Amino acid sequence: ISGTSISFGSPVVFESASTAHVGIDYDSNANRTVIAYKDAGNSNYGTAIVGTISGTGISFGSAVVFAEVTANYSDAVFDSNSNKIVIAYQDASDGNAGKAVVGTVSNTAISFGTPVEFNSDTRAFLAIAFDSSSNKVIIAHKDYANSLYGTVISGSVSGTSIAFDSAVVFEAATTNYIGMCFDSNANKSVVAYTDAGNGGDGTAITFTSSSTNLTAENYIGISTGGTYASGS
Repeated sequence: ISGTSISFGSPVVFESASTAHVGIDYDSNANRTVIAYKDAGNSNYGTAIVGTISGTGISFGSAVVFAEVTANYSDAVFDSNSNKIVIAYQDASDGNAGKAVVGTVSNTAISFGTPVEFNSDTRAFLAIAFDSSSNKVIIAHKDYANSLYGTVISGSVSGTSIAFDSAVVFEAATTNYIGMCFDSNANKSVVAYTDAGNGGDGTAITFTSSSTNLTAENYIGISTGGTYASGS
């Protein structure tokens, strides 16, 4: 990026098979980028790969399976407190349970702990962020086990595992197309989503995280008449 313009290097293939549900984040401890995705060339398994940027190019290590299941809606975040990558995903092979797994990057390789369930039925729309003020990983998701409500849950990484707190509903209506980030200036997480209970309006909400819980705060309408895309 230079001023108001941006230039690009040449695209590099990181997976020769069809991929879907791609999440990405930067590990500032290892100075590597980690991509999580569903690998249609390998039984739709949840897979991750480490990238190294040099100039305008990027090279990749070997792909590593983080879950030998059909893994949908993967998203990844770097936990700067534990220096770990956390990947959230939907396990379609286990009743669509929402799960998270902790990864450790070493040079161009990544290894994983055992996945931990945070929701019994997510099915769709996951987003993840790291709250550096409370050192919590925050996952926003659509909870099929609770009337399709928009829900958040926080978790703490210890070693190669993660333990979760109680979930909090942020939207008591069908919630779609969820995106999420952490504002390190305000020390708040922000979730943007489509509120199907309000005509599909685009809506955002802020959260404050503590060592014990998440607190939902202000709702902000960001568009009306239907919003159908998200990012994190």
